[in-house]
Amino acid sequence: MRFLEALFEGALWRSRYMVVVAVIASMAAGMAVLYMATVDVVYLVAHVLHYADMSLAADARKAIHDETITHVVEVVDGYLLATFMLIFSLGLYELFVSDIDEAHGSRASSKILVINNLDDLKQRLAKVILMILIVTLFEKALQIKMESPLDLLYLGGGIALIGVALYFTHAAESHGKDEVESADKPGAGY
Repeated sequence: MRFLEALFEGALWRSRYMVVVAVIASMAAGMAVLYMATVDVVYLVAHVLHYADMSLAADARKAIHDETITHVVEVVDGYLLATFMLIFSLGLYELFVSDIDEAHGSRASSKILVINNLDDLKQRLAKVILMILIVTLFEKALQIKMESPLDLLYLGGGIALIGVALYFTHAAESHGKDEVESADKPGAGY
């Protein structure tokens, strides 16, 4: 009976390697989004070169300006999404398969990509999602046609909610640091 239990538990433990499929798929999705955002940058630069044309009418120049700003925001959004997928895939790998030794020994990782538990992964992903939401709000704000004072009030409310979200994110982060620092002090817990 002990042999069957050991065999079953071994199979259960090794089943965590199924997560490697999600890691590879997430990394591939991140690389695809990174590729698309980079191609968008190449087209953006090619499109902006016409901006200096002296024969361009003022309204055409304004259209190029507005389109360029919108495309830049979309590119930032794409790079943030690629970052999200990178953090997600590395976090899954570290949580379920193995620590990434190079990340722990590297100064470049600066604890951004080192995931110690599920809460670390959730915090990092939540920050990237919040940044994506901010960029998306900015992108939509550039496209909004203000037709009434109520439209401006809605935009202001959205910006205020983003500010509140950022405040609570930073407050929670500094609260966590305070707890770690107080636990590290000599005599803490007595």
